[in-house]
Amino acid sequence: MQLGREMLSIETGKVAKQADGSAWIQYGGTVVLVTVVADRREADKDFFPLTVDYRERGYAGGKIPGVYGRREPRPGVPEQLTSRLIDHCIRPLFPKDYNQEVQVLCSVLSYDREHLANVPALIGTSAALSISDIPFNGPVGAIVVGRIDNQLIVNPTAEEMDQCELELFVSGNQNAVMSVEGSLHEIPEDEVIDAIVFAHEQIKNIIKLQEGLVAVCGVEKREFIRKSIDEELREKVKSLAVSRIRQSIGTVEKQERSDFLADLEADVLEQVIDANDNEEVVMAVAQDTRSILEDLEKQEMRESILNQGTRVDGRAVTEIRPISGEVSLLPNVHGSSLFSRGQTQALCAVTLGTGLDADIERSLAGEKSKPFFLHYNFPPYSVGEVKRMMGPSRRDIGHGSLAENAIKSVIPAKDEFNYTIRVVSEILESNASSSMATVCGATLALLDTGVPLKKTVAGVGVGLIKEGDQEVILTDMIGVEDFLGDMDFKVAGTRDGVTAIQMDIKIDGVTPELMKQAIHQSREARLFVLDKMDEVISTPREELSPYAPRINTIKIPVDKIKDVIGPRGKVVQQIQEETGVTISIEDDGRVEIASTSAEAATEAEEKVKEIIAVPEVDKEYSGKVVRVAPFGAFVKILPNCDGMVHISQMGNGYVRQVEDILNIEDEVTVRVISIDDQNRVDLALSGESAVRANEISEQTPRREDSPSEGGPSGPRRNSGYRDGGRTGTGNARRRDRGREGSGRPAGGNRYRNEGQGRNNAPRIPKGRP
Repeated sequence: MQLGREMLSIETGKVAKQADGSAWIQYGGTVVLVTVVADRREADKDFFPLTVDYRERGYAGGKIPGVYGRREPRPGVPEQLTSRLIDHCIRPLFPKDYNQEVQVLCSVLSYDREHLANVPALIGTSAALSISDIPFNGPVGAIVVGRIDNQLIVNPTAEEMDQCELELFVSGNQNAVMSVEGSLHEIPEDEVIDAIVFAHEQIKNIIKLQEGLVAVCGVEKREFIRKSIDEELREKVKSLAVSRIRQSIGTVEKQERSDFLADLEADVLEQVIDANDNEEVVMAVAQDTRSILEDLEKQEMRESILNQGTRVDGRAVTEIRPISGEVSLLPNVHGSSLFSRGQTQALCAVTLGTGLDADIERSLAGEKSKPFFLHYNFPPYSVGEVKRMMGPSRRDIGHGSLAENAIKSVIPAKDEFNYTIRVVSEILESNASSSMATVCGATLALLDTGVPLKKTVAGVGVGLIKEGDQEVILTDMIGVEDFLGDMDFKVAGTRDGVTAIQMDIKIDGVTPELMKQAIHQSREARLFVLDKMDEVISTPREELSPYAPRINTIKIPVDKIKDVIGPRGKVVQQIQEETGVTISIEDDGRVEIASTSAEAATEAEEKVKEIIAVPEVDKEYSGKVVRVAPFGAFVKILPNCDGMVHISQMGNGYVRQVEDILNIEDEVTVRVISIDDQNRVDLALSGESAVRANEISEQTPRREDSPSEGGPSGPRRNSGYRDGGRTGTGNARRRDRGREGSGRPAGGNRYRNEGQGRNNAPRIPKGRP
């Protein structure tokens, strides 16, 4: 089928035939192989173990992985985010109580450098599950919708992504939207919904294509027997627990409510378990009892909201939890904040750096430098748990990416604020919407740092309780409402529009009308939160923290970059060691010098300027004599430039030899008198150096050995050297001086230093060997 500007094709039956389902998806020149397998062994889990792995192969983009061993490394951030997107879309479509382990593998086999593989991967996942015997309530489809110059685009190319003012990944089934995620540039809420509706119309055609494939080669679904629970046990548990579950509704403190329900569970288990039963029976009864209690808790919570308008913690459906904020609580960091909304609390810290500190995001699309990035950490103590500490989970990466997308559109351009910015959010306490608390806390911390944000950003999560025709949208959900509810809809933005959005659902889909209601309800809550944040800090600090680096930026010619870096980086490393600064050099010649000391940054800047400086005629320089020759002395006037003071320029009187005036390591003041077309520099002594040279030369007696000056006893002319019989005076030059470090080849007439002309070379008598 035609999808946007490219053809989309789905094939099956040729490869990976031992998987329960497989699909070969091609979109443009991008190819993805998706395989799905469900474990056939009897399952004893009380949850649905679904694993989605999206992997990009190096060969797909014609690359050899640049890591040790040259194998593909562990999945990067783009791969983990795509895996998370696919998971969010398909998880609600498996039958309730289905607990067989399912593994979905999406392998990117070819990448055409234009069309990203996330959309084909989701479509392939749906197709593979739909034609397999795995129970699945599909198919589903997805596209990325972008907007450039108010024109909506289906699946924009990688190059177009950088120009989009709106970029949304939307998935759905034939009747409703399943998930939405993306970043925007302050787009009004109604325009966001219009883009989602546009995407859903395209998705319907993708689903028709998959339905045609299922009709051709789909197989009968394997038998799935939903676990049944003894009705007598259900009624007994209900009679023991319902009234006490209702008592828990209205309890504000999360831990207090959890302890109350834990005590209830222990009391019920004690009354329903027969101590005379064997261990297997006891475990089965306990598991069924916990399942019944969970169903009762969900049912009572939903009924309270739908019928009484009372939530678990006693709030009204649109009421926001108490909000508080604080800045500058960490004394030595560049900027910090503590943001609390109810029992969700985020500690955010900002660090400023140079271009060397920018994050590098690697994918098949290439490397992308990120001068602004946000990291999110969710330690187990934030929810009162004990858990093994490992690297960032997919959840950590996903929440951090959402918060980063929410803020990046208000970060100033590099030429306005020349810093790399890293934000870290530590979740100290969590009862839902910690990613939105991160958005708020990060904004406060950035303002505390002094980052000139274009606008203030806040985020709020809204939820949904839906039973038949009854629908209630909840503002600022808590954890149990997220767990037992039907939708988690997070919206972040400024007062003028949306900057990031993420929607996950636990039902078959939501209509555009319901999303429109939810997004407008979130706007009202966002404006309320922004007012509370403005009470803490509303404008950026005028001065950066004394611990933050000050960056001096200069622009140098591109052809001078190698001179500043030096061989193997020796020159730039020496400047950094001598001054204690950090230097970053960009390919376009922009040099960033960062230091907490303004004096050190200035000193380093001067050293860089000296390296790239070029001599100017009639300008004086202080230099050091680096070499002496019979005809003159070479003086280094700039780090990468030396010039020659001819012996004729060393005094008004007689100069018998160069060493009478100048010696190696002498510090002298010189003036540039000319620069030839080969950039050779002629110098003359100047200032105190010239005065001293005149004194010496005028006191030096002339030798009476030149016939041209009155016979054998006449004075010798101060010519310094002759070139083929021509007297070398003024700006006369050897054709090749052989200067050290000047790039000119050594050599020249090998007889000149012997005082002989070209035709006066000694002859070799005939007959001699």
